[in-house]
Amino acid sequence: MIETTTDRMRKVKSILVTQEAPTDPNSPYYKLAEKFNLKIDFRPFIQVEPVPVREFRKQKVEILAHTAVILTSRNAVDHFFEICRELKLEVPPEMKYFCISEQTANYLQKYIVIRKRKIFAGQKDTKDLLDLIKKHKGEKYLFACSDIRKNDIPEFLKAHHIEFTEAVIHHTVAANLTDLKNVYYDVLAFFSPSGIHSLFANFPDFKQNNTRLAAFGATTAKAVRDAGLILDIEAPQPNAPSMTGALELYIRKANGLKGFTGK
Repeated sequence: MIETTTDRMRKVKSILVTQEAPTDPNSPYYKLAEKFNLKIDFRPFIQVEPVPVREFRKQKVEILAHTAVILTSRNAVDHFFEICRELKLEVPPEMKYFCISEQTANYLQKYIVIRKRKIFAGQKDTKDLLDLIKKHKGEKYLFACSDIRKNDIPEFLKAHHIEFTEAVIHHTVAANLTDLKNVYYDVLAFFSPSGIHSLFANFPDFKQNNTRLAAFGATTAKAVRDAGLILDIEAPQPNAPSMTGALELYIRKANGLKGFTGK
């Protein structure tokens, strides 16, 4: 008999979030743990490694031939400027920076004087960033990215005939989780297909059993199903745009708590 997500609905007491622990004491995860008396642990299942400068040179990317850089994370910021340092390149003050968020934009101050540069930042998601780029179609963009990345930015740039070069500046690899005794939490929360790959790279004999899996984003959800696993919690949802929101909806129903408004 094929087990359904409804059949698997059991009380949740522990969650492993496959990301770094939030530094903000007011993080929704901490509030969720307190609200429902949960044990929530954090452990990144993937890690980012810089591309060696010798490998970068093989891409034959001329950084200074571009007028703008697209940066989608603090890792991208670090590795972009590290590549420039190793290549002994001085990024001109005229270079424009298009960042995924205000947090990423603010992180630039580690390397440049922000008030003297042209910096554009999205507010919520990639769509905001793409709207900004669309308003500056005349730039020649350098998309500083990982070897594993979503297709939305390159596809948008191609569709709008915007000149760009893709430069792989860091690799996304499975983290070493050998010190983690097991992953038998009530819920495992994943945020990328790479996290699913890391799960089996570290625990090749992993059996899902009663462990519920949560996935953020369509590509992560697909990776769960492609691995032959059952996806119990999918985010975002219309009434829960975040992972914590989707987790709360599930916990309210699974734990039999009042206030559950889902179907």
